[in-house]
Amino acid sequence: MKKSIYTNDYNYLTRQLRTARIEAVLNQTEVAEKLGRTQSYISKIESGQLRVDIIQLKELAIFYKKSLDYFLK
Repeated sequence: MKKSIYTNDYNYLTRQLRTARIEAVLNQTEVAEKLGRTQSYISKIESGQLRVDIIQLKELAIFYKKSLDYFLK
C-alpha cells in the first residue's frame, strides 16, 4: 500500500489548498503570518512534502472560507 501523500487524492488535496489560497488573494507569507506558522510550513503543505492532518485541514478550510468537501475528491 502506498503512503497517502503519494496518491492522486492527496495530490488533489494539495492542489485545492493552493487554489483556495490563490482564490482568497493571499500569498503563502500572509497565510503563515495569520495562522502563526512559517511560510515554509505552508509551502511544504502545498507541495505535498508535509502531511496535513484533519485538524490542520479544518483550520485552513475555515481560514479560506471553504467547506471540507472542497478539498476532497
